[in-house]
Amino acid sequence: MPKRVLQGTVVSDKNNKTVVVKVERRFTHPLLKKTVRRTKNYQAHDEANSCKVGDNVFIQESKPISKNKRWVVVNG
Repeated sequence: MPKRVLQGTVVSDKNNKTVVVKVERRFTHPLLKKTVRRTKNYQAHDEANSCKVGDNVFIQESKPISKNKRWVVVNG
């Protein structure tokens, strides 16, 4: 089974080897038939501490790294 890959924007890089990535998804509301935007923050592992705030990055699912980290920065 392939691992999910999401695209988002780095909103925080203050933690060591961790970045917080905001991912936006758009979908059509089932009743209102209107496009709705929903955002969610993911904590992702950044081994090289290379990502900065504002960068667009891809994150990929992985095994749990810590209590909240289950994603890894693929490129960025």
